Amino acid sequence: LCPPAMSRRVVRQSKFRHVFGQPVKADQMYEDIRVSKVTWDSSFCAVNPKFVAIIVESGGGGAFIILPLAKTGRVDKNHPLVTGHTAPVLDIDWCPHNDNVIASASEDTTVMVWQVPDYVPVRNITEPVVTLEGHSKRVGIISWHPTARNVLLSAGKGVPGHPPRGGVGSVGQRCPPCRSPAGCDNLVILWNVGTGEMLLVLEDMHTDLIYNVGWNRNGSLLVTTCKDKKVRVIDPRKQQVVAEKAKPHDGARPIRAIFMADGKIFTTGFSKMSERQLGLWDLVRDGGSRPASAAPGTPRSQGHAGCRGCFPAARAPREPRTLPRSGTQRLGDSSIRYFEITDEAPYVHYLNTYSSKEPQGGMGFMPKRGLDVSKCEIARFFKLHERKCEPIVMTVPRKSDLFQDDLYPDTPGPEPALEADEWLSGKDAEPVLISLRDGYVPVKNRELKVVKKNILDNKPPPGRRHSHSTCNPDFSQPALEEVLEEIRALKETVQAQEKRISDLENKLCQFTNGTD
Repeated sequence: LCPPAMSRRVVRQSKFRHVFGQPVKADQMYEDIRVSKVTWDSSFCAVNPKFVAIIVESGGGGAFIILPLAKTGRVDKNHPLVTGHTAPVLDIDWCPHNDNVIASASEDTTVMVWQVPDYVPVRNITEPVVTLEGHSKRVGIISWHPTARNVLLSAGKGVPGHPPRGGVGSVGQRCPPCRSPAGCDNLVILWNVGTGEMLLVLEDMHTDLIYNVGWNRNGSLLVTTCKDKKVRVIDPRKQQVVAEKAKPHDGARPIRAIFMADGKIFTTGFSKMSERQLGLWDLVRDGGSRPASAAPGTPRSQGHAGCRGCFPAARAPREPRTLPRSGTQRLGDSSIRYFEITDEAPYVHYLNTYSSKEPQGGMGFMPKRGLDVSKCEIARFFKLHERKCEPIVMTVPRKSDLFQDDLYPDTPGPEPALEADEWLSGKDAEPVLISLRDGYVPVKNRELKVVKKNILDNKPPPGRRHSHSTCNPDFSQPALEEVLEEIRALKETVQAQEKRISDLENKLCQFTNGTD
């Protein structure tokens, strides 16, 4: 007989211990897509319960493609794109409160917000709802506020090898490795998309290139990582750094960080020997003085060499952290490692690894409300290859077909908890949660209305005004309104005709498939 201490082996209990990943069948992938080859540490993919958006190669400027989630298989080479940027698109992000609104950031220094119809348009989408101009150099990061309507964050982002502001030299010179306009402005700007105006500008907080920016669960704080090897927690409305941690990872490669629901910060980075590392930190409570991870004083090393970058999977504030799961993936690697985060030491528990033969060039992550609860799906990745997008389903096996309450706590829904003005005035609110017991049905297209304020009405120039207009003085305001109304009517007619053509094409396709 074995001694009492050796009679049985204690295994940590976890409902996610048997989670496994599985790619979908070939006919459920999105094929023949020319994924962007821009050298940039970005996901290149954004997903919501209606659409999947992918940054693609495009001549004469930047573009991305938007596909209905159900439109799998080979993509037509003439499928309409979203174009409008004059330089490569670097980041895209769906609005969490409107599944038909997406924002894009580009090397051309602008951020554009687009309204996407529920039907497939017959031509490229070239007119954004609003263009946000405030950065002096490329914009590499965008992120919507998790609870406030129409609040969007943009930041000038750097990649390894890029010089800091003013570090390249002559005007117009471009820097390796991605041939983008030299340098970054290191600004974080918060916008009110509903009015097209800046709400806040966070400057002089980062001494070097910004690697990533993320919101906490209710949108009251930001976490940023920078090339100066510091993780900062920022109160954007007070425009001050609340806490910071120097060198959470000792390696020279980029560090990334996201907020957990309880306020802790999960980081990924590298050691001096280029081993990947994970860290869990309680910066807000302890001011960055100690980690919450298992190893005393140091993050946990995973013991394998890194590639271009290590990304926490998902933009954490939108995911319910009562489901304490996280994943990491590396661009250029072919594996996804997933972990469970608990309140017990060592806090970050390794679960399993999904491995495949082909490296990933980018990764999208489906929000919780877009998952299939009938199949116990707890996560869905959209892995980018050179010419296709491959969904990977993460499932927890269960014998029962009933709704699994422990896997699906209430999750943030599409309704905002605050208006932009309320948030700016200092009010905070938790996300409006919805139940997934009966599944989630995406809401219909809601128009994003932009009402731009006329700054001349608020700040008239001092002194006597002189008119230098060469316009026809007989052209009255009523006549102008009549012309604008006629333009609006023509646009509505064109959109209606596009929808009718798309419906007819679908019917023709169904008829052709039925006769073959």
